[in-house]
Amino acid sequence: MGTSSLPLSLLAPAYHFVASHRLTLAAFPFTATAALRVTAWISSLGQLHSYSALHYVSLTLTLLPIVALVLYIASTRLRQRPVYLVDYACFRPPSSLRVPLAKYVEHAGLAPCFDAKSVGFQSRLIERSGFGEETCLPPALHVIPPEKTLNAARAEAEQGIFSAVDAVLAKTGVRAGDIGVVVVNCTLFAPTPSMADMVVRRYGLRSDVRCFSLSGMGCSAGIAGVGLAQNILQCGNGCPYALVVSTEILTADYYSGNERAMLLQNCLFRMGASAALLSTSRVHARYRLARVIRTHAGHDDRAYGCVQQEDDAAGERGIALSKDVMPVAGDTLTSHMATLGPLVLPTSELLAYALSFIARRVLKKDIKPYIPDFRTAFEHFCIHAGGRAVIDELQRGLGLSDELVEPSRMALHRFGNTSSSSVWYELAYLEAKGRVREGDRVWTIGFGSGFKCNSAVWVCLRPPPPLVSGPWDGCMHRYPVAAV
Repeated sequence: MGTSSLPLSLLAPAYHFVASHRLTLAAFPFTATAALRVTAWISSLGQLHSYSALHYVSLTLTLLPIVALVLYIASTRLRQRPVYLVDYACFRPPSSLRVPLAKYVEHAGLAPCFDAKSVGFQSRLIERSGFGEETCLPPALHVIPPEKTLNAARAEAEQGIFSAVDAVLAKTGVRAGDIGVVVVNCTLFAPTPSMADMVVRRYGLRSDVRCFSLSGMGCSAGIAGVGLAQNILQCGNGCPYALVVSTEILTADYYSGNERAMLLQNCLFRMGASAALLSTSRVHARYRLARVIRTHAGHDDRAYGCVQQEDDAAGERGIALSKDVMPVAGDTLTSHMATLGPLVLPTSELLAYALSFIARRVLKKDIKPYIPDFRTAFEHFCIHAGGRAVIDELQRGLGLSDELVEPSRMALHRFGNTSSSSVWYELAYLEAKGRVREGDRVWTIGFGSGFKCNSAVWVCLRPPPPLVSGPWDGCMHRYPVAAV
């Protein structure tokens, strides 16, 4: 077979390899010669007595560099390519759907499904929620009783998802036909056809598009979706762009019972959606995806059951949040940081932690364990806005300043808990404030049922130009607000 029959996909990497490693390749003959001479010297000392043994060793040492070269080229071919964030967009619900706190309490009092104790419980939760007066609920939940139909849930999904996708395509100028991967995550609503199929139909995507719908994974699913898209793009299957959509559909799973553990979902979650466009091309990219880390604690019964979809005694379906949620989240975060820390922390922090560990475990010193300072690894933190208690716990555990958790608190105040899309609203807040600069590292982290802790590290390549529209338009001058 002639050289001309080799595919260009193999010739190009070979050329780049030779050009990049010419000195190493030039050294291989000298290494082999030196190895042969060492072998001959050993033989002269009487340690090898037969010509066949010497010939065998010489042949082996000659082939080793060739085998090493082949293995290295193979590993180069399999080496992961970097993945970039071209841009992202967040859905901003219309003001007609906003639910001031007083309106929510009044609505709950008028709903025939809630008794007086449940109304009072929800009222107290809302007052301590950290929400402002502009969070939004879908149209079907503005009527009494709520319209929990499949069609209403589909309408909510289309409104949020299509608005976010329209916005990101307009910002980037990417043609819908160039999207080769679609990942849509939503925990509770999993219709047929899927929401990924809805995106394909709406935008007329190509017939070989790879579609994935992730459900049941909670508020960390957006980062899992980013990781999935990253893996597919790195396979090099000719997919120019991957679209990752994160949302939570509230209509179909609004809880209409009186179990306190299940009423939390009604009070905490609000409308939201995001769309992120990923690519292996650095051209026009705004962030580089440095790494995605996932930690799953589902092997532990307490962790697995602390967030559970179930029916109450009256047959009403909802999400039950147990009192173990915060302790489980703390334990899972600790395990997650143990995996992430060695990958991102500077040597000084790793050394301080190692010395603390030795002092406590080996020398039996009664000292507090050293908590690594993750502020040395990241300039910005986008902590999932799951609620005031979640943000408080992570701020305390990581030793973060009020300014570093400000994006999470303000996103919670303005938009509520938008589930897996919340970290994108927080990144938009940082950018709207002009805080993200080239080279800055951003840590986005979320928690989800199962129980999971997922995070992604982004490195800013190009801050947004000034006056770019986003979800914070028209209200940024009011933020930050106090005591959230």
